[in-house]
Amino acid sequence: MFNRSTKKITRFSDFLTGDYARDYIKQDTPYAEQIERAARLINAADYVLIGAGAGMSTAAGAEYGGKFFAEHFAEFQKLYGKGPYMQDMYAAGFYPFPDQESKWGYWSHQALLAGADLDVTPLHRTLLEALKGKKLFLLSTNADHQFEKAGLPAEQIFQTQGSYNLIQCKRGCHPKTYNAVELFRQMERERKDGKIPGELVPKCPVCGGDMEMNLRVDNDFVEDENWHAAEDRFCRFLSECKDKKTVLLELGVGFNTPMIIRFPFEKLTREHENVSLVRLSRSKAMVPASLGERAVGINADMAKSITDISEKLRGWEQE
Repeated sequence: MFNRSTKKITRFSDFLTGDYARDYIKQDTPYAEQIERAARLINAADYVLIGAGAGMSTAAGAEYGGKFFAEHFAEFQKLYGKGPYMQDMYAAGFYPFPDQESKWGYWSHQALLAGADLDVTPLHRTLLEALKGKKLFLLSTNADHQFEKAGLPAEQIFQTQGSYNLIQCKRGCHPKTYNAVELFRQMERERKDGKIPGELVPKCPVCGGDMEMNLRVDNDFVEDENWHAAEDRFCRFLSECKDKKTVLLELGVGFNTPMIIRFPFEKLTREHENVSLVRLSRSKAMVPASLGERAVGINADMAKSITDISEKLRGWEQE
């Protein structure tokens, strides 16, 4: 096996890299041939490490802005105006709410719509069904638990950037998170004019300070016991798969946080000749030319690409 890397990955920080490719190309192979190549790489693999970004949830049907936001967040647009924050869930999350009652009035609503109550799993189920028999692990920057809802065991998932279901001390004063789904539902029921009652505002049980969503936005993000357990399982999976036939299946990852999935996937493929990269994206599936036949980048509607690859795999299984 060709292997330029001797460093063992024992922590997630060892996996991260800012080392980016300087030879990106958009492959000009016809779509049908790309689907065939991607499916053959996956079919020949023993291990599949899925790397999922926001584009995967979007391809599956999740909505965050536009008409969806106008319809489901009209109350907050009326209170705070339509711009520049109240355009979509990402921008609205940074709105400088005047008080904690207003902040949690908004965030409880978003957390439920984008997390606990979101179910866009049919596409995820299609993919998981096609990957049956493979040793799987999911590395995801999404916080919406869609792969878990689709049936992938939690023990095979590492959501590095947090969860819409959890809250933490805003200052990160202690390494623990708290499931707040039922609290969010109570906030949703009792919200009036964008605010929740003061008695529902969560406070840190240790320092008495404000609480925050467990979403990675700064250095106070809490990596709790469950986060570190998932990190350990991820590192063990990497140790196993690097010497086996492995496909890195990248789904909807762009350049927002490329050092978490995109760049490390390229690095692993460069350093291990038994590793191949299948990159799916609507518009950002460029791959390093130096990876040759071990990389397939499909710039197309991801729902269609996943469906077409899955159909190929199932067809071969039935032969």
